[in-house]
Amino acid sequence: MKRRYLSLAATGAALCLTAVALTGCGTLAGNNEVTLRVVAADYGDNPQNSSTGYWKDLAAAFEKDHPGVKVEVSVYSWSEVDAKVAEMVKAGKAPDIAQIGAYADYAAAGKLYTADELLSVQTEADFLAPLADAGKVKRIQYGLPFVASTRLLFYNEKLLADAGVIPKDGKTPWQPKNWAELEAASKKLRTAGVKTPFAVPLGREEAQAETMMWMLAGGGGYTDNEEAYAIDSADNIKTLEFLRDKLVGQGLTGPVEPSKLDRQAAFDAFTRGEVGMLNGHPTLVKQAEEKGVEFGMVALPSADGTEHPAMGVADWVMAFKNGHRKESGAFLDTLFDAKNVTAFTNKYDLLPATTSGYRAMEAGTNGSAPELKTFLLALPNSRLYPVGKKSWAGVSEDVKQKIGKSVQPGGRPAEVLEEIATGARAAEPR
Repeated sequence: MKRRYLSLAATGAALCLTAVALTGCGTLAGNNEVTLRVVAADYGDNPQNSSTGYWKDLAAAFEKDHPGVKVEVSVYSWSEVDAKVAEMVKAGKAPDIAQIGAYADYAAAGKLYTADELLSVQTEADFLAPLADAGKVKRIQYGLPFVASTRLLFYNEKLLADAGVIPKDGKTPWQPKNWAELEAASKKLRTAGVKTPFAVPLGREEAQAETMMWMLAGGGGYTDNEEAYAIDSADNIKTLEFLRDKLVGQGLTGPVEPSKLDRQAAFDAFTRGEVGMLNGHPTLVKQAEEKGVEFGMVALPSADGTEHPAMGVADWVMAFKNGHRKESGAFLDTLFDAKNVTAFTNKYDLLPATTSGYRAMEAGTNGSAPELKTFLLALPNSRLYPVGKKSWAGVSEDVKQKIGKSVQPGGRPAEVLEEIATGARAAEPR
C-alpha cells in the first residue's frame, strides 16, 4: 500500500450511491429499556464551552425521538479519554459508543461493529471517501470519522513586527521558507523580550501530533512510502536534533520544557500574547480572536524549503459489540445528521468529515468562520496518523510518554526513536 494522502477526488463516488430513507423514530428497545453508554472527548478549553453540553443536548433529542432508549454520556479531556476507554475495555465494561483517537486495535480484536452493521446507507455514503478509507482495517470500515482538522503555523503579528521579523504595516503576510528562518525569527523574538518565542508542546495532551508535524516537515513521518513504521528514520532523528539543538537548546521554547507543556497550555499562552509562534489547529482561531490577538497562519516550512504534506487529523467514533447494535446505529445516524455535524464543527472551529459538510464549508453556506477555509484547503493533501494499524494506540501512547525528553538538552533522539520504533514493529508484524 502506498503512502495514504487525503484526496477529495474520490468523494464524488460516495455521493452517487442511491440514498435510502433513514429508519423512522420510534421504540427500538421493545419492552425493555436500553441504556447506551457513550464516552466522548472534550473539545472545549474551559468549563463554559465543554463538549458535555453538546452531547447532553444530542442525547436528550435522541431520547425524545426514541422512547425506551436512554443515553448516558461521559466526557473526558483528550489527555485521558483514550486511556479511560482502554481501562473500561480491559475490565470487560466497554462503552457502547466511544469517540476517541484510535479504533484499529479494538477492531482487530473483534470488539467493534462494522459501519454497514450500524449506519443507514445515506449516513455511510456521506463520509469523505479518504477519511472513510482511513477508518478501515483489511478493507472493512470500523472507524467512523467524527471531525477532521489540519495544522498550520500560527504567529503573533504584533510580536513579530515589534521584533523586526515582519513589517509593521500589517499588510505583508509572512511565509518562512525553511527552519533556519524559524530559528532566526525565534532569536529576534527572544531579544525583544518575548517570553516564549516558539512553543513546542510535547506534553501528554497531544505530543503525537506535534511530533508528526515536525517529522513531516523534516521529510519523514511515522511510516514510510509502503506504510511500514519508520519512526527511527534518519530524517526523523535529524528533526528531533533540530528541536533539541536549535530551539530548546538555545532557550527559544520558553520557561516550560516541552515534555511538560500541553497543547492547551501553549494555546492559552498564545492568546495571552506570550508566544510568538506555535503549531495550531482550527480551534485556536476562535480562542485567539476572542482575546483580541492579531495573528497570521501559514504552512509550517520544511527543513530545506521543499514542499511536504501537512498533517491531517481525524477523530473517530466506534461502537462496541455490547448487544445494542440497532440502538447504537440509530444514535450514530443522529450524530452524523447534517445539522448536528454543522453544530459541532462550528462550535469548535473544526472541519467536517462528511462530503455534505465539506462542500457547505467550501461554499461558505454553513455559517463557519471564514478563516477555516485556510485549513480546509490544506486537507486534500494532508497525511493522517497510521490509524489503520492496530498498534497505533499503543505507539501514540509511547510517543506521549517518551518523545518530550528526547529534545531536552542532553536528550538522545536516536535512542528514544529506536525504542519507540522497536515496540511499534513488534506490535505490528508485517
